[in-house]
Formats: sequence, structure tokens, C-alpha cells
Amino acid sequence: MNRDEQLARLRADEDWDVAVIGGGATGLGVALDAAARGWRVVLVEASDFAQGTSSRSTKLVHGGVRYLAQGNVALVREALHERSTLLANAPHLAQPLAFVMPGYTWWERGFYGVGLKAYDALAGSRGLGSTQLLSTAQVKALVPTVRTRGLSGGVKYWDGQFDDARLAVALARTAVSRGACVVNHVRCAALRREDGKVRGLVAQDAETDERFTLRAKCVINATGVWVDAVRDMDADDGAAQRPPMVAPSQGVHLVVDRTFLPTDHALLVPKTEDGRVLFAVPWLGKTVLGTTDTPRDDVVAEPAPFKDEVEFILREAGKYLSKQPTRADVLSVWVGLRPLVRPPQDDDGHTQTKALSREHTVLVDPSGLVTVTGGKWTTYRAMAEDVLSHCMAAGLLPQRGAGITAHLRLAGAPAGAGETLTQAPGEHEYGADLAALRALPGADDWLWRDEGGGLSVAMVRFAARVEMARSVEDVLARRCRLLFLDARRAAALADAVAAILSQELGADSDAAASAASFRALAARYLQLP
Repeated sequence: MNRDEQLARLRADEDWDVAVIGGGATGLGVALDAAARGWRVVLVEASDFAQGTSSRSTKLVHGGVRYLAQGNVALVREALHERSTLLANAPHLAQPLAFVMPGYTWWERGFYGVGLKAYDALAGSRGLGSTQLLSTAQVKALVPTVRTRGLSGGVKYWDGQFDDARLAVALARTAVSRGACVVNHVRCAALRREDGKVRGLVAQDAETDERFTLRAKCVINATGVWVDAVRDMDADDGAAQRPPMVAPSQGVHLVVDRTFLPTDHALLVPKTEDGRVLFAVPWLGKTVLGTTDTPRDDVVAEPAPFKDEVEFILREAGKYLSKQPTRADVLSVWVGLRPLVRPPQDDDGHTQTKALSREHTVLVDPSGLVTVTGGKWTTYRAMAEDVLSHCMAAGLLPQRGAGITAHLRLAGAPAGAGETLTQAPGEHEYGADLAALRALPGADDWLWRDEGGGLSVAMVRFAARVEMARSVEDVLARRCRLLFLDARRAAALADAVAAILSQELGADSDAAASAASFRALAARYLQLP
């Protein structure tokens, strides 16, 4: 996946069947599905792949236990189906993960056990493991740092875990392998209209300001929390502003050392003091605590946590862990904005009282602009199929069958069940690419390495040559996840990574500026209100 080659295709003045705006989970999923069906596809991403919400998830591939409690069986069944599909198509990036739900009252173990048995039943043959009722001793054995005072047993069940940003890159690479033109750091500057219909877009390279006019039969707005801004581009001059589709909700995650949860089992608290779910999840050698669900009125690229969110996570985690985490223990804090779909308004312009939807919504405007927002990572593939179904139903694309991506293994997925090479920490996600990685200069020269991961000189070269990384941030935030694991340690590597990128990108790279920009970003990931 070479960026110069992708830009050359933009310059070639091709006619496209599908133009996708947005390189997060949804947009990349749509681009891959459309390309796999044989359509000519172009995707532009204003920043880096998954730079927004799609790299800031809780790293869980899940069916949605809480949705089952709400009675949304159809949503849970779909998510469980997609969970299994994702784990099969990207085994190098997604794996099963066991969860322990501790109980501190006499009824919790039985009550939640029954619900999770129903969860197993919905998964059927696609289940990852059977739900088990645990004794107090079993809970302590599986989660050594669980709070023992008042503990009366628990429940163990299974879901999945993945690396969200690297999965996004795998989707991009797979789409390119199927003929799509996919490019990062190129924004949609304007929509092209012909006879009142959207028939393409004008794209602009963030690095050079070069502009590209792209003609397309179907334009899909998959920009997450920014979908309303793209829809505003489609408004007729003088037209009233459309009601917004998205009500952003902020999710905060705090990362602390593995000593707080020295196990391969995640901890789930199904109902905190204010009714929210709390996770403590082992991930790449650290522990992720979260998440919050706080409404926001604004949409920003780098949202900051609110003071009460940080206090809530630390306080609630301390109720279930034997060691109370404090602000001083936080190694990194990241914040993502969920694009929750606003409920429709009544005739008086009032919002209906139903809860904001966690499901996705697809809307085809009279101009033909197709917008998709909402949803979650687990169901990205099903969302893509739904988007293209809407496009075909609207007559924007010819009818072509679905289901092609159900068994399409993603870039890097090993051909067989196991790996043939011994992997060092940080190499597991390369899968079938491991041999190519090992052949690059610096394969044995490590910039960072610990029990949870690592970054070698060859990995930086691979990110630039194969994964379209353009900056220190692209490497240390998304090709490698060190910014999300330990922001201070990531900042210390900025100059070394910048020097390697300068060798790879040549005149296209300003090493000093890239390193300085990343250090400023890393400081934000250490900043607690």
C-alpha cells in the first residue's frame, strides 16, 4: 500500500463508481466491500486511518451484553455473528477474551449467570466459550487483585479483543489489494454537484495542497461524528441548515500498569453507582480502565477528559480492585467521541424521548449523498453491507450480491491456524507479514520492548513502506500503540522514529516538525484535569 501510487491514481482523472469520505471503521469497511464486489472505489481520509473514534475504542469485539438486558435481541444476535466473523478473518488482530464479573450480593451470580447463558445461546455454534458460575475462590484465582471484602462468587463469560487501529490499516490494505484507491491525509474539500445531484468530490492533499477532482456515481459520507459537516457541504445556497444527525458522546479510557490487573482475564462491573458499565481490560501488557458516556455539544479532533470522568473511573475501579488507582498511576488517557444517532424530532421540533441509538443509521439525501453514522467496530462489516444495499435501492449502484466479505481474510492474516516464526513482543499482529518485516533493515534493533509489545526499526520502516504512515504520530499512535499505552515513553521515542521516517520518506518528511508535534500530542495524553 504505497501512498504515491494511490495519489497517482487520483491524478489519473478516473471515473469512480463509489467515493467514500472517511477512513475509520465504517468507511474502510464500505470501501473493502464495494471493491470486493468489483466496483471502482476511491476513499479519502482527512487525517490518518482510524485517527478519530476508530482508534479509541475499548478494544473489545463484543455482542453487547447490555443490549441483551435491554431486550434488543436482534442487535445482539447480529453482533455475535459479526464477532465470530471478525475473529476468523483477522486472527492476528482479534482473539477471544475471558471476562470475570464479580458478585458482592447474594443474587448477582445467579441473575447475571442466567443472562449470560442466554448470551451463549444466541451465539450458538459461534460461541467462544461457555459461561461459568464461579465460587469466591475461583474468582480470586482468575483475578488475583479483585477486592475480596464481601465477594460472593462471580460469573465468567467470553467475548473478543482486538487492536482497532491496526485492524483499520488491515482493512485499507485489503481494499487496495481488491483494486480500491485508498489514501490518507487527503480531505474532502467540496462535493461536486451536477443537475442538483452529488456526483463526486474535490479532494485536497494535506501535505502539498494539491487538489483532485473525483467523479463518482455514488458518494458515501462515513465520517463518524463529522457527518453533519459533510452534509452541510451538500446544502443548497440559502437553504435552512439540516437538523444534525449526530449527538456526540464522549468515552474516556485510563491506562495503568498491569500490576493492577495481573491476569489475562478482563474484569466487568455491569452496573456502577450511576448505572454505567465499567471495564478493567488487559491489553498489550497494560490495564485499560473505562469507559464513560458523557454527552458533548462540540466535535473536536483531540477531545480532553472532564474532571468528573477521570474521578469516576478511578473511584469505581478502586471499589473492585484491591489496589486503588490514582492520578499518578495513569500512563495515558485517551478520549473518543461516539457518533450516537439523534432520535427524530416531532412536528414542533422537539426531540423524542427515546434514548439515543447505539445502532447505525443510513440516510440517502435527495441529492444522492449517502450518509452512514452510529454503530460500533464489531458490526463494521454488516454496516458496510447495509450501506451498499441502500445505495443499490436508491439506484446509485447496480445490483450486486452481498456476503463476499464474510469469509475474506484481511491483510496479514496467516493462511493456516498457526505461525511458523517465533514472535517477539509487538510482532503478533503482523501475522503473515512477519517474514517480510523480518527481512527489512533493523529487524533486530529495538527502540522499545517489554512484555506487552515492542517497536523495532524494521517496524517503523514497514509502517512507512507498506502501511502508509506519514508522521511520528501515525507510527507511535496507530501502527504501534505506544502512545495509548505509555505516553511519556512514546514521547521519548519521537526523535528516533522521526529519523527513520526521514530516511524512508525523504523530502516528504520534516523530521523535526513531526517529532515536535508528536511530543505536544503525547503531553495531552498525560494531562488529567
